[in-house]
Amino acid sequence: MVNNVLANSTNSTKNSGHRKRLKERFFASGLDGFLDYEIVELLLTLGTPRRDCKSQAKAAIAKFKGLTGVLSASAEELGQVKGIGSSNSIGIQIFNALLKRYHREIINSETIFNSPQSIFDYLRVKIGNEKKEHFVLLFLNTKNKLILSEVSIGTLNASLVHPREVFNQAVLSHASHVIVAHNHPSGDPKPSDQDIETTHRLVEAGKILGISVLDHMIITPDKYFSLRAQMLM
Repeated sequence: MVNNVLANSTNSTKNSGHRKRLKERFFASGLDGFLDYEIVELLLTLGTPRRDCKSQAKAAIAKFKGLTGVLSASAEELGQVKGIGSSNSIGIQIFNALLKRYHREIINSETIFNSPQSIFDYLRVKIGNEKKEHFVLLFLNTKNKLILSEVSIGTLNASLVHPREVFNQAVLSHASHVIVAHNHPSGDPKPSDQDIETTHRLVEAGKILGISVLDHMIITPDKYFSLRAQMLM
């Protein structure tokens, strides 16, 4: 029994020292020099008193194929990794919530959407990592500044993207332009025939109302496809 107590005490001291060194590295130079699993480990320690989180962090990186996959995983998905639960994944969950909140705060009425890249920069955080398909409408004024954005969940189809619903909100918000976007959870941004057909229907309806559809963007975590840039609309 004495030996077990001594062993547990030694492990606790060792873990405490490792966690302390990890935090000291962060305070000294931020995340410079950190390996991906060490970043995950640091986040896990926020909700894990005393225990070493290195093995769980490495397992999470392996399961979700990298840091981006871990940081975009839900609490339920993280719970599939041995040693990770809702309590000790709180650091990762807080990071995701803060990132989305920060992104919303910096996107304001001065934001101008004047290129596919500017649209992607806005939407990649909003829907790029979603596991289900999300449809987004961006309503802009005459200077391409954001007036309003709307997000719907569901597969792109005629009922979800009916011109009446799209342009009714555009008229109510006094928008001059509309940008249409949705994500592909598969990671492949290539448009389907239905994506292209839906875009054409919206463009034609917009012409009648004098509201232009500037682009239809398909978003993934790290790529995008602009139907306008590819001359498909």
